[in-house]
Amino acid sequence: MVFPSPFEIEMVGKLILSAILGLILGYEREIHKRPAGLRTHSLVCMGATLFTMISISFTGNYVDASRIAAGVVTGIGFIGGGLIYKSEDRVIGLTTAAELWVLGAIGLAVGIGYYFAAIVTTIIVLFILVPLKHIAENIKRKELLR
Repeated sequence: MVFPSPFEIEMVGKLILSAILGLILGYEREIHKRPAGLRTHSLVCMGATLFTMISISFTGNYVDASRIAAGVVTGIGFIGGGLIYKSEDRVIGLTTAAELWVLGAIGLAVGIGYYFAAIVTTIIVLFILVPLKHIAENIKRKELLR
């Protein structure tokens, strides 16, 4: 019987953590019926984590592991661009796209081992999405009443 190495166990732990962080942020988007919900968020975060772990595993004189991180940022930007559209006089999907972009950074942080930073960033994003949304809506209402 083959047992996983401590390195492989750590990799699985990173993937599970990134899936959980993605699910937390995806839940908020899901309950507000926004594009890109639970599954998309979890997949984006896990993908960024896995790409980061793969890039770290590359070694040698001619390898630049940062290129994969740059590719993750570009790829998530492409996904986010697909979420944004204009409806009458409003732009829809911009917040979700920006949040997916940050989620990619969270996945990169988990992949590199910056767990605390990833968790704190997730908490900050939740704060931005939930309480600050109500403040922004109150400001818009006051502007409409003028």
